[in-house]
Amino acid sequence: MIPKQMDVYLKEHLPAGTLENRLIKDEGRRYLEFRNIDELLLSSLGIVSDKVGPNLVICLWDVESPEEIGGYLVVDNLSMGQPSMGGIRMLPDVTPSDIYNLARGMTLKNAAANLPYGGGKAGIVAERDLSLEQHEKIVRGFARLIRKYQEIYIPGPDVGTNDSDMMTIAIENGIDSAVSKPLPMGGNRIDELGGAAGGVVTALQTLIEIMPRLRVLPQFSKLEIPKIQDLTILIQGFGAVGAHTARIFKERIHWVKITGISDLEGYLYNEAGLPVDELYDYWKEKGLVTKNYYMDKILSEGYKYPIKFSTNSNNLLLEDSFCLIPAAPIFNYLGVWKNENPSMTVERMGRWSLIVEGANTYSPDPNRKAARIRMEQMVYKEKGVMIANDYLVNSGGVIFAAQEKIISTPEHLQIPENMLGNRDDVFSWLEEHKDEFAELSKRRLIAGEEYRKKVIHHNMIELVNILAANPDMLPCIAAEKISLQRLVAKEQELTAKDIMESIPTIDVNSKAQEAAALIISENSGIIAVLEEKKLIGVVTDWDITKAMAENACDVNLSEIMTKNVITAPPDYTIIDLVRKLEQHRISAIPIVEDGKVMGKISSDLITRRYILQNLRES
Repeated sequence: MIPKQMDVYLKEHLPAGTLENRLIKDEGRRYLEFRNIDELLLSSLGIVSDKVGPNLVICLWDVESPEEIGGYLVVDNLSMGQPSMGGIRMLPDVTPSDIYNLARGMTLKNAAANLPYGGGKAGIVAERDLSLEQHEKIVRGFARLIRKYQEIYIPGPDVGTNDSDMMTIAIENGIDSAVSKPLPMGGNRIDELGGAAGGVVTALQTLIEIMPRLRVLPQFSKLEIPKIQDLTILIQGFGAVGAHTARIFKERIHWVKITGISDLEGYLYNEAGLPVDELYDYWKEKGLVTKNYYMDKILSEGYKYPIKFSTNSNNLLLEDSFCLIPAAPIFNYLGVWKNENPSMTVERMGRWSLIVEGANTYSPDPNRKAARIRMEQMVYKEKGVMIANDYLVNSGGVIFAAQEKIISTPEHLQIPENMLGNRDDVFSWLEEHKDEFAELSKRRLIAGEEYRKKVIHHNMIELVNILAANPDMLPCIAAEKISLQRLVAKEQELTAKDIMESIPTIDVNSKAQEAAALIISENSGIIAVLEEKKLIGVVTDWDITKAMAENACDVNLSEIMTKNVITAPPDYTIIDLVRKLEQHRISAIPIVEDGKVMGKISSDLITRRYILQNLRES
């Protein structure tokens, strides 16, 4: 059944006619699909479409399941390549706009990492306190819901889901239907290995070396970089990213001091440094660290104990440190105004020199972007605190995950079709191939670590160089520029064969009425007219309308079709296609090679999927 909160949300935000007329039924599965051109309906869901996306927004649920199974899927942009890639968030109050914000972050993150995948994200509407059995049933049901979108979306873990859930999806839909799978499936485990956290550490190591370049800017003229042994760090959010970040710091640079950490139950602070190994073990065993550590270690000794504990998690941001690492799933860890409900207002924040964003903080929402700009104007421009933006820093997770597609799974290691959905059979089959999967996982890990270091090191250098050369630019603007430039560069490489859609075809001896029925059934404004499988003309919806107005429904297509067809070859670039559409003032163009129709490109497709404005401005 549809989750109750999702049902209420959709009925409150969408017209009853939309819920009825646009509903797609597939046995017990239900889908509502919205594209970039559905601006008013998307706006009702809290999504403001723009030149970048979203490409597709889907509300999906199962009406036949006894469990509440449903959620949202957003494919934001496919300019970098197909499919899109991004995690599945599982929370009771997740909304389409939440998923859209995260999907846009993935678009920019994948572009910043120069990965050949678009940006996507999914959300399951489900309670937090489910049993393991209930949790697995819901993930399995959601896997069946998203199966039809495998060509355009590949999931990974996010808040509320984990690597084991990706195994569950792979058992249902196939070995390559999810990324960040466990070792027995050859996966590059984001959660287990700290994929995103390793990128955060690399970013900080790089910035320590290159931040002196910022001294050309007035707010950084007195910037002091401490010696590595004097480096102090606060970590807001001691979870999958934060805990692994602390662990990796101690492994790579063991004398770095993690002076403060926080989680949902409070924060711990010690100016001399916290016992990272001990706290990491607490996290592995108990999940939440701060209160448990207080009860076990601090309570009996009270103020004599060197580590301070507070139940107010946000007050960690009052403490001083060289670097703050926001690693909690909070958009506005800092804000200028109290009514923005930030973790801490800018006027009360501690003294820092650097912020390295381990959590996802980007939002395309105009109000949130405005709040972000206000914050950076105060923190970066006035206080002289360097900010390394989230998607330039924390792409290590998706870099790790992407290796499961880049280093492809051999054909003989694909789960046999007749086993899909049968957990016991799949586990037995995996056991038979465990050595091969272990070797595949090892190769992917090595590749992921090398690529992560290279990409994030480069991103930090590019970010600092842009800021040093542009005194008026803010980090959030510079970061977005980096990603959009890569999207544009990728689009300029694409050709018609990479992006074309199928075009309906009809024999020249058919009647106008048959063409009209085909245009309606295929929802296409143009159809190709063939003779002996060769293109000899096209019929558009305007041609059909004109024929109907002249009462010529029974005429052959040869009498109403356009014979001098403007076509394009499959190797035309997007720029070539745009120029040809504009030159001939047409809205669609068939893609033809040696007289054979391969597909079509329409101005609507280009507007919907590709950032033309950015292409023209670049």
